[in-house]
Amino acid sequence: MARHVKKGDTVEIIAGEHKGTTGKIMKVISGKDAVIVEGHNLVYKHVRPSQSHPQGGRIRVEQPIHISNVLPLNPKSSKGTRVRFETKKNGSKSRVAVDGSEIDVIKKASKKKK
Repeated sequence: MARHVKKGDTVEIIAGEHKGTTGKIMKVISGKDAVIVEGHNLVYKHVRPSQSHPQGGRIRVEQPIHISNVLPLNPKSSKGTRVRFETKKNGSKSRVAVDGSEIDVIKKASKKKK
């Protein structure tokens, strides 16, 4: 199934506590249909003393947000937009915002061997 967002995209959160804010996707969890957005949905995690955290204590970590609650930003308007996928005649596939502006190319055209 094609995803409307991928790692590295800047997205707008459209539901929940952080509604209306934007952030960068750090990870896509396809098995759970969730994404981790940098700096959003933070919770405290209590950790025991270890080499990486010698004192132990509480650290802040990002929790997943369901993929349906984020929209990629439109490069023209800098607002969240729905996307569709278009395949061009040369074989390349790209994500296109609803208003028609291209977000990025997903798959480049392959060269045909003769």
